[in-house]
Amino acid sequence: MTTSPAGPADQLTAPARTFTQRFSSTPRGARLARHLTAHQLDAWGVPYGTVDSDTAALLVAELAANAVTHGRVPGRDFELALFLGGGLLRIAVSDARGERRLPWPGARPAPGPLADTGRGLLLVDALAARWEVRDRVPVGKTVVAELDLPH
Repeated sequence: MTTSPAGPADQLTAPARTFTQRFSSTPRGARLARHLTAHQLDAWGVPYGTVDSDTAALLVAELAANAVTHGRVPGRDFELALFLGGGLLRIAVSDARGERRLPWPGARPAPGPLADTGRGLLLVDALAARWEVRDRVPVGKTVVAELDLPH
């Protein structure tokens, strides 16, 4: 779908835009998902380096890292889907490990002060307006995070 760049004021009235891509379940795939998110948002009129672009890139980085680290099934990719429309950016990251569901928003205990891991979903909870975990048919799960735009 080819669209003309829209400025922040146009995001509320512009037609809805979608982007979906599969990535290898590797750290390289997670990095590529983050970079392509910033690139796609810039093409849609959410410029690089803005609060909204940086927040979306950070959310994708955390969700993709979780998909690669905890949701990886050998030979299966993870999927990133972006939706921008009506002042909303929806980020959905799907993986193939439905049996390894994440705790629901707000139910995750804080990691210990010396823990090396466990802060990713705390960042998602702090940055996203809303987020949830959904079952993915036929297999897996999808973590959806939403941002209200424009900033």
